[in-house]
Amino acid sequence: MLAAEYGFHFHTMYGEPYWDESAYYQFSLAQIENHIEDPTAEIHQMCLSIVDEVVNSEKLMKRFAIPQAHWDFVRQSWLNKEPSLYSRLDLVYDGVNPAKLLENNADTPTSLYESGFWQWLWLEHQVQEGHIARNADQFNSLQEKLVHRLGEIAQFYQVHEMHFACCKDTEEDRGTVQYLQDCASEAGIEDKFVYVEDIGLSENGLFTDMSNNPLLSCFKLYPWEFMLSESYGDHLETADTNWIEPPWKAILSNKALLPLLWQRFPNHPNLLPSYFSDGAHKASSNEKWIKKPLFSREGANISLLDNGEEKVLSEGPYGEEGFILQAYSPLPVFDGNHTLIGSWLVDDMPAGISIREDKSPITQDLSRYLPHIIL
Repeated sequence: MLAAEYGFHFHTMYGEPYWDESAYYQFSLAQIENHIEDPTAEIHQMCLSIVDEVVNSEKLMKRFAIPQAHWDFVRQSWLNKEPSLYSRLDLVYDGVNPAKLLENNADTPTSLYESGFWQWLWLEHQVQEGHIARNADQFNSLQEKLVHRLGEIAQFYQVHEMHFACCKDTEEDRGTVQYLQDCASEAGIEDKFVYVEDIGLSENGLFTDMSNNPLLSCFKLYPWEFMLSESYGDHLETADTNWIEPPWKAILSNKALLPLLWQRFPNHPNLLPSYFSDGAHKASSNEKWIKKPLFSREGANISLLDNGEEKVLSEGPYGEEGFILQAYSPLPVFDGNHTLIGSWLVDDMPAGISIREDKSPITQDLSRYLPHIIL
């Protein structure tokens, strides 16, 4: 009932529970601050330094499978300091040892609504009902930071309205975008919605919505690697749309980031050894490695390399763009569930965590979401 009232329409997906409050995760303040928040801020800055390196290197742009026709478009967005809204680092963390970066979901991460709003509502309700101590807290400033950052982005582009877009036939994506529309409205921005499939191109080369309004500024929950390869890709540079996230996020969200991080910051406590697939000779053959496509999303097309034998762990549509190898670091298992920490950033600031569980060692789009507290 409460979920329906607040518009949480994807708490159950395909007949299976997605939101799961049969349990919750409890952290100490020291665990949050020292093991998650501080490393998240540091890793983020390390990642940004890699972006700066890549945009200034044709060799690396090619490594990241950025289409050559769009190198200037991506580079210029970085040089222009076009603002980022949010991102999520996926971490392996067992509560004791340093968190390890699995990947950077910097372009189209979902589970935003349930992280920023719903799990906080859950905590308030549990405290009111007396199920959780009144001094319990949560690492969660997502919503207030999103509202503030959207206001900053509107000011940067000198606009008072924004379009928000996602693909059809995905309730979770629509819920994420609706939540961002609500945040934009709270920031005093007029919000308009359009499905990605319904975006048009006018005679004078502007992207438009169904009412032929130009998309002057648009948040799109649609990956840059798809956009850069679409038939309209040639118009992206000239259409005068301020895209959120900006084009340089195509680098930050790419798995090619991981080998460069390891190369630039070897043996960093929060990084896993990673190599490009053509540098596989550097990876010890008597250890386990995870093989990932550069563009993989939702745990697709993942393989395990064990003593030279490759075992496919998940199917999917990715791989033509190339692969990286990352040292195998299994997720911790609690009560039979493999647990992944998502550490959120709004702009450059850590802003909260989300927790996903699965009986499988790979976290995918239907893995359960569990709340957390600090006590």
